[in-house]
Amino acid sequence: MPGFEVIGAEERAEVDEVFDRGGVLFRHGFDALRNDCYKVREFEQAFAKRMGVEHALAVTSGTAALRVALATLDLQPSDEVITQSFTFVATAEAIIESRAVPVCCEIDETFNMNPDDLIARITPRTRAVIVVHMLGTPARLVEIKKICDDRGIVLIEDSAWGCGGSLDGKPLGTWGAMGTYSFDFAKTMTTGEGGMVVFNDARLAEKAKAWHDHGHENNPAVPRWEDTRSGSGFNYRMMELQGAVGLAQLRKLDDVVAQQRRNAAAITEAIADVQGIVPRVEPKGSAGTADAVIFGVRDKDAALSCRRELLARGISTKILPEATTWHFAETWVHMPELVAAHGGNLTEAFPRSRARLEAAVSLPVFVNMPEDFAGRVRDALVAALG
Repeated sequence: MPGFEVIGAEERAEVDEVFDRGGVLFRHGFDALRNDCYKVREFEQAFAKRMGVEHALAVTSGTAALRVALATLDLQPSDEVITQSFTFVATAEAIIESRAVPVCCEIDETFNMNPDDLIARITPRTRAVIVVHMLGTPARLVEIKKICDDRGIVLIEDSAWGCGGSLDGKPLGTWGAMGTYSFDFAKTMTTGEGGMVVFNDARLAEKAKAWHDHGHENNPAVPRWEDTRSGSGFNYRMMELQGAVGLAQLRKLDDVVAQQRRNAAAITEAIADVQGIVPRVEPKGSAGTADAVIFGVRDKDAALSCRRELLARGISTKILPEATTWHFAETWVHMPELVAAHGGNLTEAFPRSRARLEAAVSLPVFVNMPEDFAGRVRDALVAALG
């Protein structure tokens, strides 16, 4: 959850350095004015090292990261990209903006992509799969990656909530051909807005770098205003102030995730014996970011009762059960491309996902958790569930 909770002197010092060394806010050029201060470039290099990948590209948002990743695939209007029904609208929006057909599949007890339903949704037109580590818990990457590899389908990880997590010791976002991250204000690390795409394939990385910068190849042999290009693109460049904040936040990432895990464990332990709670399942080898604690209850009424009792004690819930309209594909009737891809009616497209989401509660996890927080959560759930 809380990159914003730990913003302080370190971020200010990085931003001040940008102004102290020339005040150049654009990530490219102006070399004579900036005194070798390239914060976005430095952020990309540090992030790639932290994630154990060859290339990282900083962009303006997690949504932009998805769009840039998809741009490297040269998708055609009939190509299909599959993602999961429980995600933020941005995942589907990026597919639509890429002129591809958005297809969603069911989730399972991990609240992430159901590998069996993924197989059922694959067609000869499927070009890519975007798997999402919802609220910080890894998806079943071992199974999903094998499904994609066996069929020659590109795997992209939407790690908007997964930054700092891992599965079997391998960082989330690095299992597929590309991984994307969000640094918005409510994510585990933040630059206010911002995002990152990571690659191990130099060809994909170079295509993405050019596409996110109007097609600029940043050819060192010529000045930028005479730059070479081999295709068009768009503008998703990160600015230097965001890169500066990102550098400071990245140095705090491991400590933030470790504290979130401790706090999530304290909440989980406090509610472990409350009747009627079914914990979220995590794949073997998971080391999530502990962005939220999710559990199932008997039905929708019980989930809403939990929310009422939590709010009465000054405790918020996160997405479940109150905000599924922004996070569940069944409700996205404003996306005609998605509606058409699912037979003209989303109402019955994801019945297993609906049943699971309606009867679920999600508790946000903070770094600076009050000492009595876990106890208040327990009291609320006991009152709600009897």
